[in-house]
Amino acid sequence: MSGRGATMGAMGDGYDPGFLREALDLPGPDAPSVLLNYTHFSVRLMPARRLAAVTGVNIDGKSLVPLQRAGTWHYDVRVPQGLQTGPEVYQNNDLDRGHLVRRLDPVWGDDVTAATANQDTFSYPNAAPQAAEFNQGKELWAGLEDHVLNHASQYDARISVFTGPVLDANDLPYRGIQIPRKFWKIAAWTMDGRLAAAGFLLDQSPQLGPEELARDVRKRLLADEPPPLGPYRTFQVPIPHIAALTGMALTRLADADRFAAGVPEGTPGGAALVLTDLRQVRL
Repeated sequence: MSGRGATMGAMGDGYDPGFLREALDLPGPDAPSVLLNYTHFSVRLMPARRLAAVTGVNIDGKSLVPLQRAGTWHYDVRVPQGLQTGPEVYQNNDLDRGHLVRRLDPVWGDDVTAATANQDTFSYPNAAPQAAEFNQGKELWAGLEDHVLNHASQYDARISVFTGPVLDANDLPYRGIQIPRKFWKIAAWTMDGRLAAAGFLLDQSPQLGPEELARDVRKRLLADEPPPLGPYRTFQVPIPHIAALTGMALTRLADADRFAAGVPEGTPGGAALVLTDLRQVRL
């Protein structure tokens, strides 16, 4: 392994950096990671956290196959199970196995390829613990790819999406892992042959003060209960903000960021936009 990642034997072709009209590489963490290729998407797994640092998927809006939700969660046989966050973390609690690459995003092409991609998304390296409550914030998060794809359809109906948890050293401990409190997503597409991008942040942080939180976490660990996770809140944020949170080099995506386009400097909310409706997204 290396800081940018070592590739483990290909299961699929993986994320294609040449998928858009302008080439765009899969970002990587500045820490040891393992690159896992699947059908139309890739995962950079960080063994030290047993979670993905980043995922990248190519979405061809004109070739999507509307498969019903079906799939079996499974370990990736290319990586030791001890380096993956498996079923033991999700049993007997209210934590979801949250897909990082959304299930339907890589499900395109011929029927066999689409079915393979669907099952690939149920690999544990593509999951991260998320609060089970399904409220407006989570609905917004789930709909962002569709919203951006609809916008991009007037150009070439293709987008690439990068997603990952914010792996903070102070994340909440639970059953041998640390549960991320925030997740990020960057969608990229081309407009008139030029790269465009938009960045988003989901916050499931506990609504507790630091001291109260520390006491609550210790109590819940002794009782083998998951630490508290607050309600989902979704934001559109400048891509440099995501780069700062993740420590990843996102310069090309930041240069293509549509968030600040046409917004005067110093505009209130310019640093982050709380989303309550997809119509608020700046593309």
